[in-house]
Amino acid sequence: MKVRLSYGLQGLEIDLPETPGFQGVLRPREAPALEDPAAAVAGALQNPIAAAPLKDTAASRQNACIVISDITRPVPNQLILPPLIREIEASGIPSEAITILIATGIHRPNQGDELVQLVGREIAEKYRIINHFSKRREEMATVGEIEDGVPALINKHYLNAELKILTGFIEPHMWAGFSGGRKSILPGISALETLEYMHGPEMIADPGTVYGNLVDNPFHDAGLKVMQQAGADFIVNVTLDTAKRVTRVFAGDPVQAHLEGCRFLAPYCSLTLDQPLDFIVTTNSGAPLDCNLYQTVKGITGAAPVVKKGGEIVIASACSEGAGSPEYREILALIDTPENFLRRLMAREFFIADQWCAQETYQVVVNHPVWLYSDGLSPEEISGYHLTPVDEIEKAIARLLERHGPKARWAVVPDGPLLILTLGN
Repeated sequence: MKVRLSYGLQGLEIDLPETPGFQGVLRPREAPALEDPAAAVAGALQNPIAAAPLKDTAASRQNACIVISDITRPVPNQLILPPLIREIEASGIPSEAITILIATGIHRPNQGDELVQLVGREIAEKYRIINHFSKRREEMATVGEIEDGVPALINKHYLNAELKILTGFIEPHMWAGFSGGRKSILPGISALETLEYMHGPEMIADPGTVYGNLVDNPFHDAGLKVMQQAGADFIVNVTLDTAKRVTRVFAGDPVQAHLEGCRFLAPYCSLTLDQPLDFIVTTNSGAPLDCNLYQTVKGITGAAPVVKKGGEIVIASACSEGAGSPEYREILALIDTPENFLRRLMAREFFIADQWCAQETYQVVVNHPVWLYSDGLSPEEISGYHLTPVDEIEKAIARLLERHGPKARWAVVPDGPLLILTLGN
């Protein structure tokens, strides 16, 4: 059986053996793609969820800030932004009073050709576009506290705007339950000092911060609290299929529209298995998410809940940008053993930006060896990160069938973290 894995821009075709314990190619159910997504966006702006039409909301405001996701997220900005901007300008806000703020979180800025790729040439040349820099404390202001004295520090460009709009897309998220909505602010445009708490070891280890969960999830709850403190007038979120086509538009009230989007998506992206697997073959959902090892944690953690203790996770992730930021490479260099790294991290012996993805990765690795296929990292680098390098997915499957036996239970997840996997009782 030939299957194409989501990998980089082109995908990766593999040939699967037929074995008695093969549980199949597991994919999200696909919601129908919209025939006219541009019309759907325009209609959602005029008939939003639990809110007045955007033009009415914008009336009498003097300026606006539109928050967009960065290049690591496949948000169709070139579909969303033109009708959104038209509605804002129709309300009386001139183009020179509109700021587009890129919610980089702690990621690198998007500039030059990458910026054109992100928003389109016309918007890139006409409108003021700013990257969020979480380490620039002078660009932040305190809007309140999350808890225990932890300040909620948010980008001033957003706070100073009279009309505040969040855009993005909704997908499963390993800590927030689902992306979108409040996540544009926290972590999207928050200061590093605030993110140190949000991505601290206790938060990442909390049993409520998992894919698909919005109940008793401290990450989600903190996001809602900070969004209320910072203010948000309107959101435009979309859901996408595995081909990145828009399946639905959710615009309006920042809380209610987002929740409606999550409720819509959940049945399509969730699958429960009755027994654990001996091993699994998965991905990081292809470009742009599999750009580096830092992001690859999402595919790793998404697969872990259905693999037995000691069972392996084989993941294909292009990692065209290598391991990730200098800070992330610094963290990886600290890891003598996964177990000792986690012990030191929970003891708060150090704090380095980006450590949270290393924590999440090695929380999995201590129970599930991770085998990585990647064109962007050398076998020596992969081994140095306490992962097993793979030169061919088919060879890895053959080795694991030898290890677990011809009746081993295993499955393939071509779209990685786009599918929420759980075990039934």
